[in-house]
Amino acid sequence: MSKILITYFSKTGNTKIIAEAIFKTVDGEKAIKPVKELLDNELEGYSLIFIGFPVYSHSIPFPVEAVLKNIPPNKKTAFFSTHGSLTGSRLAREALEYATVMTSKTKLLGTFTCRGKVSPEALEVLGKSPEHKAWVEMAASADTHPDENDLEDAASFARWIMTLAAQD
Repeated sequence: MSKILITYFSKTGNTKIIAEAIFKTVDGEKAIKPVKELLDNELEGYSLIFIGFPVYSHSIPFPVEAVLKNIPPNKKTAFFSTHGSLTGSRLAREALEYATVMTSKTKLLGTFTCRGKVSPEALEVLGKSPEHKAWVEMAASADTHPDENDLEDAASFARWIMTLAAQD
């Protein structure tokens, strides 16, 4: 039986909510923990690792980068992210693309992304910059996410990843 880790970085709670939905969905020997609680070389002990993060400025938060750099080669992985942008937008995709490049020696089974409420403080700060005005308007519409549909989609993603992991 495989050992599964769901790890995440979450500042506002959005990514944690998605991580918990994935955790509830997968069966078997499993663990869930924030990236800050991972021990050195802990990733070695898992056959499948789900890694979640919020998108920050089109990229990955530094604590997640550190984890991605330490994933052993050929380890099965799946990424999930939350963001204020519209799902499928370039801004939402860039962080996942960067994570994929950083972990090119792993076996990436899939990715999932959904909107998440952006903190009012971030909206206020970014709203002061003319270059971010359009994004702030778009991000404000994410204030009800993750919602029940997002959680159902995350569960479907987890089931799909488990199916793919079992095939190898």
